[in-house]
Amino acid sequence: NNEEGYRMNWCLAGLIGVATLVSPRAENWPHWRGPSLNSISPEKDLPLRWTRSENISWKLSLPGRSGSTPIVWGDQIFLHVAEGEDLFLWAVERNRGEILWQHHLDRGNVTLRKHNMSSPSPVTDGDRVWVITGTGALKCIDFEGSEVWVRNLQKEYGPFGLNWGYGSSPMLFESTLVLQVLHGMKTDQPSYIVAIDKNTGTNLWRVERQTDAVHESPDSYSTPALLRYDGKVEIVVTGGDYVTGHSLKTGKELWRGGGLNPEKKAWNRIVASPTVVGRMIYVPTRVQPFQAFKAGSQGDITFSSRVWAKSYGPDVPTPVVDGGRLYLVNDKGIMWCLDAITGEEIWAKQRLRPGTYSSSPVTGDGKIYITSEDGVTTVVSASPEFKVLAENILDEYTLATPAISDGQIFLRTDEHLYCIGQRLVSGEAY
Repeated sequence: NNEEGYRMNWCLAGLIGVATLVSPRAENWPHWRGPSLNSISPEKDLPLRWTRSENISWKLSLPGRSGSTPIVWGDQIFLHVAEGEDLFLWAVERNRGEILWQHHLDRGNVTLRKHNMSSPSPVTDGDRVWVITGTGALKCIDFEGSEVWVRNLQKEYGPFGLNWGYGSSPMLFESTLVLQVLHGMKTDQPSYIVAIDKNTGTNLWRVERQTDAVHESPDSYSTPALLRYDGKVEIVVTGGDYVTGHSLKTGKELWRGGGLNPEKKAWNRIVASPTVVGRMIYVPTRVQPFQAFKAGSQGDITFSSRVWAKSYGPDVPTPVVDGGRLYLVNDKGIMWCLDAITGEEIWAKQRLRPGTYSSSPVTGDGKIYITSEDGVTTVVSASPEFKVLAENILDEYTLATPAISDGQIFLRTDEHLYCIGQRLVSGEAY
């Protein structure tokens, strides 16, 4: 029937998209959402249990908290680090946990509740690393720690006007680096999206993004997502009460979906990022509504392309889709599993250990890893039945999303970067 045919096409498109996006060395974690930009790891034999002293290969002391996820390529790990008023990019040797170099990015770090100016995660292509600070410094750095090019978006286009400071991470696709600056709480300047040549640091395009959102609702801390279908490549951006799709080549807005803030609330800023799998676009807002759209239409897609909507959803943690199932975790540790196509509940309102959850879930090896701010990582079975497989307690304040590479999990707390498990190459212990 039509639904079965659509499901087959969606699954095939999703598999093709993941296979295309995963780097040739699938053990790398080059983006805060991993090799396929959707928090899915293709790896097997991942760690299930650990403590502060058990199943830990090494741990590296850190100067303080950050919401920035470690990224991994080969034998190097890159961390965005705040230390006092200074911001750094650290390179860490992944087998021993030793600092290789520290590159100074900028001064002017401040803390705004949980958040500081090191919140954006770096991104890498295996030769260079790109990182933006909450102060606006945007740098390209090679693997030896040398600066390739530098810019500052605040100096070029005006101060960031978000209530809680800038927190969006760059998105890299081929030679294009995409950043969003969606703000309005503390500025009258327009929001914008900018695409930059990763090699030269020059603009490919910059477009303003219009919104009628009010007060804090124009602010967005999300990261752009990549949408690929029918030979097209589009950028998906959420914030200012809308989700929009933009041409990768020109930045032109191709479509726009509303309904993210139907009551036009004044405090509806967006933190969780959009998730794209195949032709489906999953759009968090501030808890409710949580909506799913289908790619392929132009113009106003608010009603024409909306597949389903829920009156619940996450605020901070970005959802993850695996095996046709969508997993949602809210800030209180309540979890849902939905059919990714129909939105039908497979299981619902399952409680993890009580706490506050800001880290986003990641999945691999049939497991979902979900970390609370208390440093407790609950491992849940990625299956049609809710089952807690393990609870791993570090007792250290945690905001960052875990990274997975070569059979290991890299988990950042306010005190340490932990390397969990043994490194595996082709299924063998390294």
